[in-house]
Amino acid sequence: MAAVAQCVRGALRPRCPLLSFSLRTSPRLLCVATQQKNTGQNLEEDHSQSQNEQKVEPSSPEKMLTEEKAKLEEQLKEVTDKYKRALADAENVRQRSQKLVEEAKLYGIQSFCKDLLEVADILEKATGSVPKEEIKDENPHLKSLYEGLVMTEVQIQKVFKKHGLLRLNPVGAKFDPYEHEALFHAPMEGKEPGTIALVSKIGYKLHGRTLRPALVGVVKDA
Repeated sequence: MAAVAQCVRGALRPRCPLLSFSLRTSPRLLCVATQQKNTGQNLEEDHSQSQNEQKVEPSSPEKMLTEEKAKLEEQLKEVTDKYKRALADAENVRQRSQKLVEEAKLYGIQSFCKDLLEVADILEKATGSVPKEEIKDENPHLKSLYEGLVMTEVQIQKVFKKHGLLRLNPVGAKFDPYEHEALFHAPMEGKEPGTIALVSKIGYKLHGRTLRPALVGVVKDA
């Protein structure tokens, strides 16, 4: 029996190291393979997740550039609007200034013309006060004086007309409060109400603007 047991141990001794080695090494190999498999799957999942994130959201520098571009476009729009408004304001100021200069050229002599109107009124009264029957060759001095006054009056009216100053003698015209000043209202036969029957003082207009209204009497209803 002892010999049989020894023979059995001798037969099994060469096989046991291989079996024991295989049993010792196989769990480790299986663990390494499992870890490599899991690592590969994790890497694929991380790569796919990063690709999805890149597709969903742009990278940080691109996002900053997009926001900066939008800000610059908005600033450009505001600056352009301000520039256009400034141009429009400058053009309005230029037109107003030009209009003021033109009006100053036209109406700068207004006060001077008003003073000359008094001279024209005096000349008109002087010529109107001379009796026409006294203007004869027998009265050469009176005749010469009268003719000189008439010539002076005609010349001053030419000067007035040259500078845009025109007479207003509105007998028979409709009453206009912008050109006439009513001294009285009276009924008159054969005259239409609202018309001017009498001019007490001649009026004047300077370049279409009333410089002095005519003093008139207006017809009213009886």
